[in-house]
Amino acid sequence: MRQQMRTGIGFYLLILVIIAAAVYVSGTLDQGGQKTYNIVNFTQDLEDGDVTSVAILPNEEVPTGEVDVRKKDGSAQSFYVSDVTEVEKLIRSKDSKLADQYVMKDVQKPSWIITTLLPYLLGIIAIFFLFSFLSAQTAGQGGSNAKMMNFGKSRAQRIDPDDPNAKHFKDVAGLKEEKEELEEIVDFLADPAKYTERGARIPKGIILVGPPGTGKTLLAKAVAGEAGVPFFSLSGSDFVEMFVGVGASRVRDMFAEAKKNAPCIVFIDEIDAVARKRGTGLGGGHDEREQTLNQMLVEMDGFGVNEGIIVMAATNRVDILDPAILRPGRFDRRVAVGRPDVRGREEILEVHSKGKPLSDDVDLEKVARTTVGFTGADLENLMNESAIACAREGRPCITQADIDKSFIKVGIGTEKKSKIISEKDKKITAYHESGHAILFHVLPDVGPVHIVSVIPTGQGAAGYTMPLPDKDETFTTRGKMLQDIMVSLGGRIAESLIFDDITTGASQDIKSATATARDMVTKYGFSDAIGMINYADSDEVFIGNDFGHTSRTYSEETARDIDKEVRAIIQDCYQKARAIIEEHMDVLHASAEILMDRERITREEFEALFEKDHEDQTETETDSSDK
Repeated sequence: MRQQMRTGIGFYLLILVIIAAAVYVSGTLDQGGQKTYNIVNFTQDLEDGDVTSVAILPNEEVPTGEVDVRKKDGSAQSFYVSDVTEVEKLIRSKDSKLADQYVMKDVQKPSWIITTLLPYLLGIIAIFFLFSFLSAQTAGQGGSNAKMMNFGKSRAQRIDPDDPNAKHFKDVAGLKEEKEELEEIVDFLADPAKYTERGARIPKGIILVGPPGTGKTLLAKAVAGEAGVPFFSLSGSDFVEMFVGVGASRVRDMFAEAKKNAPCIVFIDEIDAVARKRGTGLGGGHDEREQTLNQMLVEMDGFGVNEGIIVMAATNRVDILDPAILRPGRFDRRVAVGRPDVRGREEILEVHSKGKPLSDDVDLEKVARTTVGFTGADLENLMNESAIACAREGRPCITQADIDKSFIKVGIGTEKKSKIISEKDKKITAYHESGHAILFHVLPDVGPVHIVSVIPTGQGAAGYTMPLPDKDETFTTRGKMLQDIMVSLGGRIAESLIFDDITTGASQDIKSATATARDMVTKYGFSDAIGMINYADSDEVFIGNDFGHTSRTYSEETARDIDKEVRAIIQDCYQKARAIIEEHMDVLHASAEILMDRERITREEFEALFEKDHEDQTETETDSSDK
């Protein structure tokens, strides 16, 4: 960066020198050049009596000089002569009155160095620096090829084992099984003879598959750090350029650099940017991305078995990768990097809490239990937002309240407490969110409720109901999906029971419920009427592959049956959810009143409403039995 700044400043200084030299030379040439007013015009003015005064400025050593003339009309003229004595004789002969008045002013003769040598010297220096600058711009780094030739060079960033940015397995938390699976790669890079003597072939390529933010890149860096080998990192998009052939050239250069530094690890992040299935574009095999992929396939076949080069890649869309790159001999092994469980989340929280002062009331185990579904990146963001909130309020330590507030910000969005809403809208939102909350509390597989709020959020919602799953789930059951639909419809049901009208606030809820019901019917085989047949549309549309083909693979009659079954599921869930909310109308009214007053209800407060409702129902039943 500093080198670029110095180069830029030098270029502008060079331009200023050239401009100054040009101005000086032009001034010098103009000084010695001819002007329109000369001695002939001066002689005529003398004869006509138009000259009022004359000043002659001769040099000290030579008779050359400048003659300044003032005329009767007030104008001034000047001209140069080679011999000022001729001007004196002319004045005496033409105008006797003026002969007694003209002025002689001695001036110093300019040095020949300034008038002759300096302009040429400045020009030579400017040209020299100009050619030097152009040569520096066209020369490649290290004096190799021209800079344009470096366009096809690899963009990989190298991290050596002793680099401060190097990572180790101790820096990776929550991925115990994944680290165990990659330990043999570390062992091979550290002691390859142990495997080659027994005829074992270590995988050439390892692809890390998992959702975004689960730590795939960090895991690859840790493998290189544990093995103590160089780590070359780049993204799949670094290969793709507008110019055909650049991507393939960069692939060749990357593998050539890897062979020079073997043993090493080459890591390609987001490999789906360059390794998508071939034949999926209208450009065919001339597509730049496909040429890059072809070159990568050839290069992976090019280096020998157990040569010490391990290619690692990461993606969250393994389903769209080209089959050729996933076959044995290229990416031999697939390592699934999933979301961490509760123990893994606690370990990750401990890693990201280092260097952050925590208050005594912070319970990382509790935070881990309440962050079901969070990835490592989500947890890092949660702790960072907590630290920001703590610093903003000027407290020395992060409290549990900071973490809870950041949990809402990360999960729902920033609350817009300053936004002014009418009492009518606030009341509608209060009943809407209370309807969701009742179903979250009553239904066993979707709750419990964490916070209910009527404060607008940064995502455009008028309020929110946040559940708090207390356990990790491997599978989603049919019953849970039905309960999800019921919860989604709870807000609309509450509106219809309390008000004479309904609002558009449930549009996203209806969209979510419909998508869940359709997945149950078309994807998971949860409908007895449709059966265990997959009728789901393709998730990925390739223009070249699917051009002119419909993505639907079933008849109109089947489509009609699917629509009927989806509608039946929605209507059945609606009736069951309505019955539950009608059964707890007292809780609905009490919750809405608290939300209207305080704008927020916590889990403990909401559960207390149900306990009070249960006590009231028990007293009513007791009174009825006594009567």
